[in-house]
Amino acid sequence: MTLLLAGDIGGTKTILRLVDTSEKPLLRTLHEDSYRSGDFIDLVPMVKQFLASANSASPQKACFGIAGPVVDDTAKLTNLAWYLDSRRLREELNIPQVTLINDFAAVGYGILGLERQDLCTLQIGKPRNDAPIAIIGAGTGLGQGFLIKQGQHYYVYPSEGGHADFAPRTELEFQLLKYLLDKHDIQRVSVERVVSGLGLVSIYQFLRDRKIATESPDIAKVIRIWEQEAGVQEKSVDPGAVIGKAALNGSDRLCEQAMQLFIEAYGAEAGNLALKLLPYGGLYIAGGIAPKILPLIERGNFMLYFTQKGRMRSILEDIPVQVILNQQVGLIGAAICAARL
Repeated sequence: MTLLLAGDIGGTKTILRLVDTSEKPLLRTLHEDSYRSGDFIDLVPMVKQFLASANSASPQKACFGIAGPVVDDTAKLTNLAWYLDSRRLREELNIPQVTLINDFAAVGYGILGLERQDLCTLQIGKPRNDAPIAIIGAGTGLGQGFLIKQGQHYYVYPSEGGHADFAPRTELEFQLLKYLLDKHDIQRVSVERVVSGLGLVSIYQFLRDRKIATESPDIAKVIRIWEQEAGVQEKSVDPGAVIGKAALNGSDRLCEQAMQLFIEAYGAEAGNLALKLLPYGGLYIAGGIAPKILPLIERGNFMLYFTQKGRMRSILEDIPVQVILNQQVGLIGAAICAARL
């Protein structure tokens, strides 16, 4: 039996999965568990507890997707006081091969292990097997990356495309840009400030302050609590989720308009990424937001703004576009990456 350990390491929650590669299907899950990351001083005691609960010997290989930058196989988590080093993990966990990858790179590998039911197709396009694959995903931030096929394998490359400049296209978006520049006293606005969970809240606040529509007392209360908890790591409310839910069920006009502007900006940025990579292997929409607002994305504005690129429209209409529904795609990717070690 060949054992692999895959991990999705987040500042709040960590999921660990033990996988067997010696039988079909290739990656058979033997044991899986999730933990509150803050309950442990380091990853090592967590993994030891996990392996003990699985009644398992140390695996031969391990890959951990990290919510933060990975440099020279070391990582410091963005929202957790952990410093991870693959060499130290190999020694203390007695695992011969250990690698660390960015969590969005793990999503890239995970695409290779998805099934049809894990995806929702927005545009069939004209797929090509040897072409690049693009990934974009709005959640806490805005991740972007791509896959390139070399020989029989795809290789995953993360990027910092979410920190590129926000490019307004309409008069309302130019007003949003000016609003964010003034509010944060900054010289530029990244697209992540608009297309992310926090970006959705910023759009809502912009439309509220411009009195585009009346703010309901219930939403106002949530926003006020969130603003008062600025600087607190674990907030008691998630205003983005509240805005999204109200937009989805059509119960609040201001939330609906905020979500419409968010989806248009999301589609436009996905189109920008597609123009740069020409991902005829597919453009995949990852992150936690898209599956939750899928009916709103499917109504058409996302793809309208994705393809609305002047004379480049016909090119973008040939690119397959799919939403990833399986929220364990990063864990799947970590297992695939471990198998390749």
